[in-house]
Amino acid sequence: MASTQDRVAIVTGGSGGIGRTSAERLAADGFAVVVHYAGNKDRADDTVSGIVSNGGSAIAAGGDIADEHAMAALFDVAQDELGGVDVLVHSAGIMPLSPIAQLDLEVFDQVQRTNVRGTFVVDQLAAQRMRDGGAIINFSTSVTRLQIPGYGAYAASKGAVEAITLILARELRERDITVNAVAPGPTGTPLFFEGKTQEQIDGIASANPMGRLGTPEDIAEVVSFLAGPGRWVNGQTLYTNGGAA
Repeated sequence: MASTQDRVAIVTGGSGGIGRTSAERLAADGFAVVVHYAGNKDRADDTVSGIVSNGGSAIAAGGDIADEHAMAALFDVAQDELGGVDVLVHSAGIMPLSPIAQLDLEVFDQVQRTNVRGTFVVDQLAAQRMRDGGAIINFSTSVTRLQIPGYGAYAASKGAVEAITLILARELRERDITVNAVAPGPTGTPLFFEGKTQEQIDGIASANPMGRLGTPEDIAEVVSFLAGPGRWVNGQTLYTNGGAA
């Protein structure tokens, strides 16, 4: 395995929330980072600027994660600009909420396209193009255990992500590439806070055995472990939620 200073990570959804914090953490660990964005180039450029100003190496690149051609171009950027790919952190996804009985099926299809097909596309490319000794880190959710009403389409998509993760880990045998999924619980990101009252937020936080919400830094700590020293963790879903589920 190459030294950390020679390694390159792609972080999808790296322009905000958990993805941004993960990109910043990996850069601090010594990785050169490709900060992927879907629609907000300014936020991605801001993430890159912050990493570079702190002495790290990063570039921004965009594209629809469910489009195999756009994602092939993303991997090309990592190869051409930084020398290759050693780590994929796939945090990009969408989470529209609705009771199953009321969910528009077009929205359901969009969730599955982005979250399931998107994972399949970037994992397939990583399996084809990642250097030996690498790590693929997908994102699931602790909602698969918490079974919170309104999250049916999202949890269904993440159940598929876990299946892809566990099977790919076994398909890459003897490549020294680990494949795991991180499954955060309620985490204090803009996406989590959106549409919630302070009372709702406080109730969710107090229900956790740790007495608080998770932070993006809590999740990035696990990403850092899997991308670096956690070489004997493979084919697992890590429920990263402070004991909520």
